[in-house]
Amino acid sequence: MASDEHFSVDGTQLEAWASLKSFQVKDEQGSEKRDDDPGNPTVDFKGEKRRNDTHQSRTDPDSRLYRKGKGKEAKLSYLGNVLIDNRNGLVLQAEVLQATGTAEREAALTMLEAERQWQQAQAKRFTLGADRGFDDRGFVTGLRARHVTPHIAVREDRRSALDERTTRHAGYAISQRKRKRVEEVFGWGKSVGLLRKLRHRGLRLVNWVFELTMGVYNLVRLKNLGVVASFT
Repeated sequence: MASDEHFSVDGTQLEAWASLKSFQVKDEQGSEKRDDDPGNPTVDFKGEKRRNDTHQSRTDPDSRLYRKGKGKEAKLSYLGNVLIDNRNGLVLQAEVLQATGTAEREAALTMLEAERQWQQAQAKRFTLGADRGFDDRGFVTGLRARHVTPHIAVREDRRSALDERTTRHAGYAISQRKRKRVEEVFGWGKSVGLLRKLRHRGLRLVNWVFELTMGVYNLVRLKNLGVVASFT
C-alpha cells in the first residue's frame, strides 16, 4: 500500500499552550524570575530583546519562541514533523522537536533512519521530496551518505546544494508534486485533529498527542482509499 522508495518530509509550527506573558527572563542560576502576582504577572516587554537562551516560558518550559518565516508573528511553539510515502500520502514517521531553525532537518534524518530500520533495508536507495527550507548543503550531504536521493526544491536566494544532475530527471519533478501532500496532513491535523493550538504541555506529552493524531489521520486516509472496508 505505502511506497517503500519514495518519501516526502516537512514540519509545521505547533502553537504551545503558553502565552507570551509567561516568557520571562531567567536569573543567573537558570531558574525563572518570580512575580509578586503569579496569577497575573506584570510584564513589560518594551525595549527588551527576548531570546530562547535568556528567556523561558514559566507554564511550558519546553516550548520555544519561534517564527515560521519573515514577517510572521513569533509564538511559543513546537515543531511537528512527518515523513509520508509519495504513493498514498500515509504518515510513516512522526516526531515533535523543540522549535529551532534546524529542527526540521534534524527530524528528517531521524525519521529516515527509523524508516530504514523498520524496512530492514540498510542499503536500499530512497528519494526524499522537501521544500526549499531543506536546501542546505550539510543536510543534502547527510542524505547522500544514507543512500537517499535529495529531491528538494531549489532555493533561489543563494547557491543551491543541488544541481542539474538531480533536478533534470523526471523523478525529481514527480517528487516535487507529491511532496505537497504533506500539507494535507497538516491541514487535517490542525482543522480536525485540534493541533492548531496545543492543549498539552511538555515535549514528551506533545509528541505523544501528535503521533496519536497522525495515526488517526492514517485511519481516515485508509478509509478514503477503500482499504478499511476491504478488511471488514
